[in-house]
Amino acid sequence: MHLRGLHHVTAIASDGRRNVEFYTRVLGLRLVKKTVNFDDPGTYHLYYGDYAASPGTLLTFFLWNGMPRGRAGAGLTHAIAYSVPAGALAFWRERLQAHGVVPTEATALRFGEPVLAFRDPDGLPLELVEASEPDPRAPVPHPEISPAHGLRGFHGVTLAVAAARDTATLLTAGMGYRLVASEDNLSRYTVGEGGPGTYVDLLVDPSLRPGRTGLGTVHHVAFRTPDDASQQQDHTALTARGFIVSPIMDRCYFHSIYYREPNGALFEIATDGPGFAVDEALAKLGGRLQLPAWCEPNRAAIEARLPPLD
Repeated sequence: MHLRGLHHVTAIASDGRRNVEFYTRVLGLRLVKKTVNFDDPGTYHLYYGDYAASPGTLLTFFLWNGMPRGRAGAGLTHAIAYSVPAGALAFWRERLQAHGVVPTEATALRFGEPVLAFRDPDGLPLELVEASEPDPRAPVPHPEISPAHGLRGFHGVTLAVAAARDTATLLTAGMGYRLVASEDNLSRYTVGEGGPGTYVDLLVDPSLRPGRTGLGTVHHVAFRTPDDASQQQDHTALTARGFIVSPIMDRCYFHSIYYREPNGALFEIATDGPGFAVDEALAKLGGRLQLPAWCEPNRAAIEARLPPLD
């Protein structure tokens, strides 16, 4: 396969204003696309990332207010980790506390890297990792967060599984990942050139009960593939391995296929292009509600149903 690491992670949230406030003001990400869930166009789909909306920096949210809270467990993403520069965690601990966010009491070490864990307003588990490897990605300019502290993009994700074998086999034999480290009940996998933005950690605990998708949980994890031709080859390879893979879907900013890994987590493979500047200029990303062409005739009705975000 042709995977380059993580493309985006999509989670579920409730209140749109609170979501925008937390991810843009507190964490310093950029709202790079304000659109609707293409499968449920009466609800928002918000994208946060670096200034250019680069693959590997994109955290997105379905806003489903009233949905029951999810339950952590096997078959779900256990945590989403962002890469930050060495020495940044002291700044982030103080900043999070100043905004009413309670991080873990102690900074942990995972594979030799300091990790600070906390939760967003809906309870989504997040982590900041002082990456031991160089991460040249630039943070979003922010008046309260210096470049020496800003989020660079994803470091990786941790998947919770009751048994690792089948998921590990998919990652290595099916998706081109390789095992690079193990400690306690954690195994780390990477792909391509490796480094921040590529990691998938498996947290193995046979006592875990199945997780339940809902508010404060990850809906799916998307992996990068360079273009349509490579995605079609990935589709063929996964189907040959016995996975039920969706048809290729046009998400306007990328093309997608979906399948479930053996423990139940929903995976996506998304193309790097055409990118997020196809319907608004780079300097104006996230400024206006963008709708796919098939929704434009119903714009007035859709906008009337969506609550304001500012």
